Amino acid sequence: MEDSNSDFQLKKVLVVSGGHCAHDIYSSFLSPFLPLIIEKFGITMTLAGLLTFFFRFPSFFSPLLGIISDRINLRHLAVIAPGLTAVMMSLLGMAPRYGIAVILLLIAGISATLFHVLGPVMIARVSRNDLGKGMSYWMIGGEFSRTIGPLLAVWAVSAWTFEGSYPIMIFGILASILLHVSLKDTNLSSGKRYDSNLKKTWKSINHIMIPLTGIMLSCAFMNASLVMFLPTYMVTAGKSLWFGGLSLAVLEFSGTLGIYFGGTLSDRVGRRTVFLVSLPTASLLLILFVYAPDWLILPLLIPLGCMLFAIAPVKLAIVQDYAQNNRGMANGLYMGISFLISAGITVAVGWLADLVGIKNAFLISAFLAFAGVFFVFLLPESQNIKRGNQSI
Repeated sequence: MEDSNSDFQLKKVLVVSGGHCAHDIYSSFLSPFLPLIIEKFGITMTLAGLLTFFFRFPSFFSPLLGIISDRINLRHLAVIAPGLTAVMMSLLGMAPRYGIAVILLLIAGISATLFHVLGPVMIARVSRNDLGKGMSYWMIGGEFSRTIGPLLAVWAVSAWTFEGSYPIMIFGILASILLHVSLKDTNLSSGKRYDSNLKKTWKSINHIMIPLTGIMLSCAFMNASLVMFLPTYMVTAGKSLWFGGLSLAVLEFSGTLGIYFGGTLSDRVGRRTVFLVSLPTASLLLILFVYAPDWLILPLLIPLGCMLFAIAPVKLAIVQDYAQNNRGMANGLYMGISFLISAGITVAVGWLADLVGIKNAFLISAFLAFAGVFFVFLLPESQNIKRGNQSI
């Protein structure tokens, strides 16, 4: 990818975002598979939540991968990731015991970490002045995949049983082949030799990473409750696995709209404005969802998904705004913190569900999310960056 073009390079953005979609279809399998895993191994909600921790654990090494991505071309690793994740996630039904499922998720987590460290850096280079818009395309790829993924997972189980659903991996393998053909002459590195020093990078962005971490912590409770435990919530409430998968698909599809408008609007009205609207609104909608009658469940998931996911591209855009010289390193730091928070909070939500019930765990998550508003005011109001003056 060349840096000479300062315009938004739509074709290249779509190629990378399409790869994100293919990859995340399979990484989204864990949530709809979770009720089946709980039943198969007879585990608690805490142990079920711990599976997410094992899947996210490789993200601990995201900063190291960020350093490497600032220096060398990691195209081959990015290309392999969708196929490798597809194979590991599709084999979960064949796992004879809990420990084997953990190993499969660890390998899938390594693949997912590689792809999610490299992807936003690539998007940043080809989005240029429309960084928020580019991050929206990247996130739309992920959210659209998580609309398809739960339905595809439930369909595979219905057609072939949980243990026999492994042939579904073929689509991910084909996606890696197509990515290889499309990107075979593309250099995914920055093309420059930056001094990617962890201490220096952290010093340059800690004034935004500290409040962002607070926002991530508060949002993680809602994300963990809905993204990981929504199908389980529906099944425990007496609904079918199909309805659980459909609910997650509706949430993720509406999240796609929220991601696009959240990132795009943040380029125009400011990053903080999007946070201040989305966070409290999503919290209120989650409380309403818990008490909603059956006929209102799916309609409520539409605005809830929009508000919940609108902040995701904004967080990524802020990190890229302030780390133009070490974007790989900065993105690695962000992704490492984000994924580890997500994994830890998912275990906490599972523990809460065991302790007070899954419905009350959802309510507690909604109230904790309100705390994120305080951290929004700790973000700097404005910044001066090379591509112009932009309000946060």
